Amino acid sequence: MGAHVKKSAYRFFIVLFVSVLAAGCKREEPAYTQSIFLMNVPAQVKVYGAGEEAGKQIADAVLAEWKRVSDEFSFSEPYSMTSLVNKKAYGEWVKVDDEFLRLLLLSLDYYRLTGGAFDITFAPLWPIWKEAASTRKMPAKEEISKALANIGSNYIQVDVKRKLVRFTRPVQINMGGILRGYCFARASRILKETASAYPVELRLGSNMLAYGKKPWEYEIMDPFHDDKVFGRLYFQDGVVMSSSGREHFVQIEGKLYSHMLDLKTGYPLEDFSNLVVYFPSIEEESFLASAVLAVMGQDKAFDLLAKLRGSSAVWIDSSGREKVFSNEGSRARWEKAKGLF
Repeated sequence: MGAHVKKSAYRFFIVLFVSVLAAGCKREEPAYTQSIFLMNVPAQVKVYGAGEEAGKQIADAVLAEWKRVSDEFSFSEPYSMTSLVNKKAYGEWVKVDDEFLRLLLLSLDYYRLTGGAFDITFAPLWPIWKEAASTRKMPAKEEISKALANIGSNYIQVDVKRKLVRFTRPVQINMGGILRGYCFARASRILKETASAYPVELRLGSNMLAYGKKPWEYEIMDPFHDDKVFGRLYFQDGVVMSSSGREHFVQIEGKLYSHMLDLKTGYPLEDFSNLVVYFPSIEEESFLASAVLAVMGQDKAFDLLAKLRGSSAVWIDSSGREKVFSNEGSRARWEKAKGLF
């Protein structure tokens, strides 16, 4: 009798132990996953609860659209509309389509909104700082001054009615600062039009779109420690856009610099590590890129977000200290990782 009781108790203990262990482990919900490399960053679609056929159909549609956007508007694509305009628009009117025109006009709106801090004609500065990152030496002031002389969205002329664009100086446009946000806006439209019954997680670089009601989380990594989580945003659905971040830091002459540039000075932004912004939704005609907010500075960025219902943001400075903003009705909750102060 005693042996029977001991065996029953042992079995009960094993069942209890396994149950507690399972409850304590975070299980990854089954999802169809498809990944590619796009716009120089990883791109991924996860469709939760879907079989291969349904998941593949959704992922194929989203990634095909992202590839189309990249092919048509990326600065680095040699046959894109952007490359065509950059080759021909200095001193000559170039015909563009409706979609390019919308993106260009939106970029120019951001230029005016930020007082020139967001400028799609930053191209002359990029090779200078790429070389500085490679050699770990600061560029000469003369190089910066020369590059700044060939930067300015005010040198872009647009004939909206006739859909024509030309440059009054030999500038180059690069709309990469808004293309990832635009990809999310296009993907959101696809998911709504197909009335997807499955929760979908989209990743494009460090940006994330969560479609469908379920608990979502977004991890923000420590800017100075590759293996540490700085904190997490928890939300039900929406979009998280990130500017800069740990993977973009470069060390020059013993000091860390972000890839985000202050286009008024030609040098990297001061006292800035990362800006992560949550939006409850993203619309094709009015999305706000996080890069626009980052170059405005923390105070102006938070002032603008205060006008956008439901938004939240985490700003991390160059010392690794965060400031959190949460607007009225925001569905996002910030939680800093334990052990960080």
